Amino acid sequence: MDLKRVDDLYRDKVILDHCRNPRNFVFLSNADFVCDAINSFCGDEIHIQIKADQSHKITNVGYQSEGCAINQATGSLISEYINGLKINEVVEFTSYFSDIMQSRLDSDFSDKSMTDLGDLQILYRVKEFPIRIKCVLLSIEALKSGLYSYK
Repeated sequence: MDLKRVDDLYRDKVILDHCRNPRNFVFLSNADFVCDAINSFCGDEIHIQIKADQSHKITNVGYQSEGCAINQATGSLISEYINGLKINEVVEFTSYFSDIMQSRLDSDFSDKSMTDLGDLQILYRVKEFPIRIKCVLLSIEALKSGLYSYK
C-alpha cells in the first residue's frame, strides 16, 4: 500500500472539511427511522436518524459517528445527500452506491449518473485501499438496516 496515496486521501479537502465540520451532526429524538451500524473489526460506529413527511420525503437527517476520518466524513456526506430525497430513492441509492464501492458495476465517476452524486464522488478513491471500503460502506449498511422495513 502506497502510504503517500493513503495520506493524500485523508488530506483531501472534502474529506477533511466533512470530518472537521460535519453536517447534520445532531441527534433527532423524533425520528421516523433509526439506522445504526458498527464495524466490529475496528469499532467505528454510525447512527443515523431520519424524519420524513407524509409523502415519505426526508425532511431532516441527524447522525453521530465515531471512528476514522473516512467513516465520519462519509456520514456527513451521505446525510447531506439523502436530505430531501424520498425514502424509496434512498433505498435505491444505498444499493447503487454499495454496488459501485464493491465493484459490481462496470462504471466510474465519469458517467453522468455518478457525477450526480456530488461530493460523494471523492469516496470512489477509497476503492484504491480495499481495507477502507468498509469505512465508507458503514453508513450505507446503517441505512439499509434502518430502512429495511420501508415498503
